[in-house]
Amino acid sequence: MRASDRAYATLRSDIINWRLTPGTVLGEVELSERLGVSRTPIREALAKLTAEGLTEPQSGRGMVVSEISLDHLDELFELRTALECKAAELAAQRRDPAIFLTLHEKLSNAGELITAQDPDRGDYYRLAGELDSAVDAAVGNHYLNLALKNLRVHLVRVRRLGKDNPARLRDAAREHAAIALAIAHGNPAVASAATTVHLDNSLRHLLSTTS
Repeated sequence: MRASDRAYATLRSDIINWRLTPGTVLGEVELSERLGVSRTPIREALAKLTAEGLTEPQSGRGMVVSEISLDHLDELFELRTALECKAAELAAQRRDPAIFLTLHEKLSNAGELITAQDPDRGDYYRLAGELDSAVDAAVGNHYLNLALKNLRVHLVRVRRLGKDNPARLRDAAREHAAIALAIAHGNPAVASAATTVHLDNSLRHLLSTTS
């Protein structure tokens, strides 16, 4: 892997998982020393991150981790609803039922993964990611999948604003289970409706915890 790709992958992960919080200054010299690469790969990595909206230039401070603006949360969810509802519809038409029935069973029991022993909710979010991956694979649309991939980068960051409330996560797991079941049964309308309910609940929760 090229040095710039390694730097990009590391910084992207740090930003998405809030190890580098919004507003953090990203000095080339410091990053070069920490990541063990020259400044040229760092510049290339920062350029890619800026193109994704994860970093931005700030007057007097250089490059910083971009802020998450709640002013645009409604816009983000408008796009999310359009993309994810369409993906759910297509997945219901093209799916392997066995894959989504298995996911339905796992997600129905996902509340057991939300424990104090896993404060980062890693096991839960990996399972939710399995549903995303299964939908992407079933849809098989390169352009839709790429749009969803770019969107999810920002959704992971926004998710932290909801404070990982256990009760909300258990509700979300049940909502995910309903989506998986609708897809498994091959019902595009129900899959889309279940996705709409999930996204509306997610947005309302975010707004309530950040107001």
